[in-house]
Amino acid sequence: MPDFAPVEYVIAATPFAAAAGGVAWQRYAPHSFWYGVGYPLKAAQVYGTWHHVASGCGLTRRRRALRWSAEAFPGMAPVFRHRRRLGRVQIDKAPRLGVIRPTARGLRVPMRLHDGQTPDDVRAALDRLAHAWRVHAVRLHSWKPGRVTLLVTGADPLVDVDLADLSAGLLTVVPAVLETGEPFVMDFRAVPHWLITGATNSGKSTLINALIMGLTTQLASGEALTGEPAEYEGQGVALVGFDLKGGVEFTPYEARMSALATERADCLALLDQLIDIVRARMALCRRHRARNIWHPRISADVRPTPIVVLIDEIAELFLMADKSQKEEVTRAATALLRLAQISRAFGVYLVVCGQRVGSDLGSGVTALRSQLSGRICHRVNDEATAEMTLGDMDRAALAAARQIPANMPGVAVVIGSDGLWHRARSAYRTEEQAEDAAAFYAPLAPEWKTLLAEIDTAGELPELDAFESEFSDATTPI
Repeated sequence: MPDFAPVEYVIAATPFAAAAGGVAWQRYAPHSFWYGVGYPLKAAQVYGTWHHVASGCGLTRRRRALRWSAEAFPGMAPVFRHRRRLGRVQIDKAPRLGVIRPTARGLRVPMRLHDGQTPDDVRAALDRLAHAWRVHAVRLHSWKPGRVTLLVTGADPLVDVDLADLSAGLLTVVPAVLETGEPFVMDFRAVPHWLITGATNSGKSTLINALIMGLTTQLASGEALTGEPAEYEGQGVALVGFDLKGGVEFTPYEARMSALATERADCLALLDQLIDIVRARMALCRRHRARNIWHPRISADVRPTPIVVLIDEIAELFLMADKSQKEEVTRAATALLRLAQISRAFGVYLVVCGQRVGSDLGSGVTALRSQLSGRICHRVNDEATAEMTLGDMDRAALAAARQIPANMPGVAVVIGSDGLWHRARSAYRTEEQAEDAAAFYAPLAPEWKTLLAEIDTAGELPELDAFESEFSDATTPI
């Protein structure tokens, strides 16, 4: 019996071995498999079927082009009795594709538009393109005059979301992943105020947990935390909580918070103190001839501590059981609106959360909504909340929010600094994990009396009415 297998056996076993190796490659090294095998095959499919796909999706245009007439081509006997003729005929022409480049989860497809076409024409065909290319989704990534770029996602990246590091720098948190596979960044210096809505079990609390865990580790100076938290006592970003559920949401994180209010009366007192802090920082900026606390004229040793204000169940601040509470509601609405309008320049940022936020809560809610440029809408129980969250930004985002399934908690429609809407899913962080992080980094929390000391050292506080127009449009250098 020979010591080696016959050539016939080797040839027969080669396809099976290659298939087994391909399966193992795809399973254990999916990224390299995609770049080495999946991307070339998918790009060839897109190029090879583009004319038919574009025609089926309504993206082709009728053009006149030079073509040989049918009887002009040799090959059939009758043809040789006619002279060959070249003429202009009507043809369907697809938009020209550029060089298709791979991404970690799909393709980036540049396209040159026909004369008269707009990005809206391409946007209307995105679902049809996704089905034709057998991919999860096709999104309009960017555009410029005459050209668009499509972002093709092969599989849904929101099925399994895992983020190791939630903090990405001073006042910057990465709590979620976009459907494109890219991280969703909440940069408070770019988008200072956020509105987060979601029904029970929609994943809103999970997002808040991830947001708190990302902020608890940050130092007000922007430097990285290299030692034990006790070595940086009182030097962290300040967190202030308004928990209108009686404290059940934010009490577990109280150790890392500088202040926490759980009743409406306490909330009003805390809002007044925040406004006084803003007024003190106005005076500071006035002395240094700066339009915001991040201006280079304000040195790091005198720059105030950034404050992130977390408000849960905003509707409880605006609800009235009887007319006797109207004055409290008016005060709360006025104070919140004041903070949202001018606090960005002075390092005070708002995160407003609620299960239901509708215009029926009063005009104060609508006015406040207009100042919250960052929007996150989870699955909601009523259309009015989705309309309040996304309706004034993008109607397509509103339609996408209505389609969020109940079996995927944490999925939301988000609008961030780019002004575009995306589907995203927050990283799963339990209440216990967030509570442990808050307890571990508790020494970083600035004492509330230290923040209030800014009011005493500022001297005479300016009136908001006099300074509102001066600072409301102040921009923050990034």
